[in-house]
Amino acid sequence: MEGHSGVVLATERYGSSESWKYLAKNGGMERRRDGKGGESRGNAIVGVFKSVFLPQGYPESVSEDYLQYQFWDTVQAFSSSLSGTLATQASLKGVGVGNQEATVAAATVTWLLRDGTGMMGRILFAWRKGSKLDSEAKKWRLFADVLNDIAMFMEILAPFFPAFFTLIVCTAGIFKSIVGVAGGATRAALTVHQARRDNMADISAKDGSQETLVNLAGLLVSLVLIPLVTDNPGLTLSLFFLFTVLHLFANYKAVRSVVMETLNEARLAIVLQQYLSDRRILSPREANLEEPVFWEFRKAVPIKLGVRLQEVIQSPEELNLALKKNNMPYLLGVRNGCIRVCLGADASVQDEIRAMCQAVWLRRMLSPAASRESSKQNQGHWEMVHESHKIMETIFNQFLKGVEAAGWDIKRTLLNWDEWRVEWKTKSN
Repeated sequence: MEGHSGVVLATERYGSSESWKYLAKNGGMERRRDGKGGESRGNAIVGVFKSVFLPQGYPESVSEDYLQYQFWDTVQAFSSSLSGTLATQASLKGVGVGNQEATVAAATVTWLLRDGTGMMGRILFAWRKGSKLDSEAKKWRLFADVLNDIAMFMEILAPFFPAFFTLIVCTAGIFKSIVGVAGGATRAALTVHQARRDNMADISAKDGSQETLVNLAGLLVSLVLIPLVTDNPGLTLSLFFLFTVLHLFANYKAVRSVVMETLNEARLAIVLQQYLSDRRILSPREANLEEPVFWEFRKAVPIKLGVRLQEVIQSPEELNLALKKNNMPYLLGVRNGCIRVCLGADASVQDEIRAMCQAVWLRRMLSPAASRESSKQNQGHWEMVHESHKIMETIFNQFLKGVEAAGWDIKRTLLNWDEWRVEWKTKSN
């Protein structure tokens, strides 16, 4: 009983945003908002805004980093929209808009060449790098936005070099096509991460609505900017650099805010190295904060996963060395300054994680300046491989339990394995 209000027959809630109760009253049933004061006009407006621009079930239906990422993504999209307006104005001026001596045919040819080279660039980039965009989504996301700013800067400068205008805009077109592939693919990877109810389509649709709203705001601001920057290259460049700085800063904050629970090479290496040093397992948030988001140009021993057998061993004696102290469905070897892992056909996800852990440990033991080794040095590498098997036997099971307990997803990985799978004969058979 609730005094004069009657008996509460049932309660219901809509996510975490609102709750209602049903009361028995005068032989009927009354529905009343739970809480003080009922629904205000402000709450109604906020509710409509959330239903239009946020996924259904927000915030429970998305990852915890969703709001922070979307905020910075909105800031970068707005600044990129303004920079794009300046670049578009420069491109139109370069092809002859406003110039009585320019011909429609020449402008059309320039535009077709730019689009054609961009299409070729899109195909080639997707072919060469498409499989790496999932495992390094943060790096490629930031790379795409930096490259987009470079492309727009080239378009702004192109009218000042009329003799090379076509070459410059075609190069910028190639860059923008790469941006389209890398940006779209990494956004899809981030959508998979954000979706907590397999609601990727809803998140993607609402992200499109948010981007459309931002572009509309950018369009309105551009209408004010265009009269100011026309025939004023100094102001155009100044505003472009201002928007670019804001764009890059917002992008950096956006990718830094993402906390992925799946293990890629960088995150697994960070977690394993911390565990080897003090037996502490880093949480996904701690490891993501340490994960590099810029490309590193320092020399390090590369790791190749899922390679052909001949890239690991090249003789029966080396096969015996690879199988020594190894009862796992993978083979490790070091050749030509690179750690290579050959995966068996029946290897599980946990086997993949273990193989990567061994490869990371080996990389720590090897000199970064590794080059083609002599046979004596190769024998030393095999001894390190055997030592890595012994270490994994000691620590891996406990490490894997700690990783799962810390909140990492060990049912799938983003370790970028190639597709080669091998079956080999052991000494016993």
